[in-house]
Amino acid sequence: MPDEKPRIIVDEDWKSQVECERELARHQAEQPPAPAVEQEQATSFPPASLELLVSMFATEALMAMGQIPHPVSGKHEAYLPQAKHLIDLLQVLEDKTKGNRTDEESKMFDQVLHELRLAFVAVQKHLETLPKTTA
Repeated sequence: MPDEKPRIIVDEDWKSQVECERELARHQAEQPPAPAVEQEQATSFPPASLELLVSMFATEALMAMGQIPHPVSGKHEAYLPQAKHLIDLLQVLEDKTKGNRTDEESKMFDQVLHELRLAFVAVQKHLETLPKTTA
């Protein structure tokens, strides 16, 4: 049997399967990307509003005061300069939107700024009473 030549078996099914996969890949490459509407519907966000913007700043300020935990670390960490900056940004937003707000939006600004300022002073006083640690 040493004189026998090895036989090469060609699998025609394999060739046709590869050709089908190539054709499918070409067809998919020619398709336009999914429309933005479909992508937008996949992720729903609340409607943009002044209330949402104020709420975002207020939440960030509370987080910077250590009143709510940081979403990544889960820790209550106070960084008062950032909290003060966020409260100041809310004040700027209130000043710049004066005359263009509804009564409800004006009341919201008054209430949120008042509560954030009270919380800031309370946290500041609390931190002053804590013993200083040296690093």
